[in-house]
Amino acid sequence: MKRFTSRALAVLALSTALSAPALVVPMVVTGAPARAQIVQDFSELAARVAPAVVNVAVTVEPVAGDDETRMQASPLEEFMRRFEEQQGRRGQMPRRPGTRKSQGVGTGFIVDPSGIIVTNNHVAGKASSITVTMADGRKLKAKLLGADEKTDLAVLKIDGDKPFPHVEFGDATKVKVGQAVMAVGNPFGLGGTVTTGIVSARGRDIQSGPFDDYIQTDAAINRGNSGGPLFNMDGKVIGINTAIFSPSGGSIGLGFAIPSSIAMPVVAQLKESGKVSRGLLGVQIQTVTEEIAEALGLKSGGGALVAEVQPDSAALKAGVREGDVIRSVGDTEVAGVRELIRAVSAIKPGSDVKLVVWRDGKEMTLNARLGDQSTPTRTAKAETKPDAKSAAQPAYGVSLARLTPEIRQQLGIKEEVSGALVGQVEPGSPADEQGLRTGDLIVQIGKTPIDGPQAAAEKLAEAKKAGKPALLKVYREGATRFVAVSARA
Repeated sequence: MKRFTSRALAVLALSTALSAPALVVPMVVTGAPARAQIVQDFSELAARVAPAVVNVAVTVEPVAGDDETRMQASPLEEFMRRFEEQQGRRGQMPRRPGTRKSQGVGTGFIVDPSGIIVTNNHVAGKASSITVTMADGRKLKAKLLGADEKTDLAVLKIDGDKPFPHVEFGDATKVKVGQAVMAVGNPFGLGGTVTTGIVSARGRDIQSGPFDDYIQTDAAINRGNSGGPLFNMDGKVIGINTAIFSPSGGSIGLGFAIPSSIAMPVVAQLKESGKVSRGLLGVQIQTVTEEIAEALGLKSGGGALVAEVQPDSAALKAGVREGDVIRSVGDTEVAGVRELIRAVSAIKPGSDVKLVVWRDGKEMTLNARLGDQSTPTRTAKAETKPDAKSAAQPAYGVSLARLTPEIRQQLGIKEEVSGALVGQVEPGSPADEQGLRTGDLIVQIGKTPIDGPQAAAEKLAEAKKAGKPALLKVYREGATRFVAVSARA
């Protein structure tokens, strides 16, 4: 479950645990409408597509391993606990429950007469056994052909002695707000259910990942509808129902479906090879905020800021540098982080692409040959603790400390890497607002490498005097990012 505290709503995956019974509330009719209303008839459409919609029941085996080991805090969690105790904010690490065999239900739909079924990854992606119930009551064992976590899609296969009823994908790029739609699914495990509504919005980002581009609908969608189809009035699948906003777990008219334009190429690859191949540039990127754009002298908006270039990556070989702002990939303009990820991911690994980047106040073009996202990349995590000897920077709300040999060892930082350690961050300060936190290592300010607290303090003072945000390159948990922090007046 993902919570949006600003809205007091929850984004819920729609698969249903069988152990959680549905609450059936009787409806009391208090009065008849003053006049009859014209209601669109969906009966013919429902009869035509319903045979291709199936219930998906799954069993997930417990993860192997000792429960006590899994309940131990990570080094970073332990560091945060210790630091909070040092500051008088004692807390308790939440215990992680042990694992056990679980069951759940969702929805799927057949897209090929041979028995190819599309559903959500969070429904069937980790299932040890899958049973599909057809509209006519037949129960068939299904095999998982492949799943993709990034788009939350999975493809199953069932076998039969004759062709299965199936439906086809439609063109989601032509979907209009206000268009009538129909959802078919398995809400709360009750079986085939049809609900209707309209497309409420397009291109919704619900913060579930870089491929968020959801169709929003007010058609009633509940737990158990996951993986079910959203049809247009031609009986074509324009979306796969995946999530809802809800304070209670039930539908309030805010449902979200993966558009068919995203699903179709993913389903084709999963059907063919069981995996999805995506291009890889090999950069860690972040949003270009107004403060960062000002610090870089970038007047027009858009682009994605390169916080780190991975070793032996396509980006490194192409000459991409940390601090570059990628403005376009091939013929695709990059408006932000999501657009860059989608543009690169849509290109076949091994392809040559042109990158337009902003560097040192001007644009330049680089040529890159993309890698493959399925290839493992280097990752690192580390633990640190604040140094008692620190220098306060009240204008920014942060104290700086030296990088001791002990902390260097804990962070796994090479001897040639230096910086100023963030000891404390004042709540509500400019540093706090930009996401700096205790244990961060400031390795560069502007274009100047930082070798300790004194050097950092001098560069921060220069930025404050110039009246411009200080562009900090920050190391955290094995990765770097840029942060633009303005001094208090």
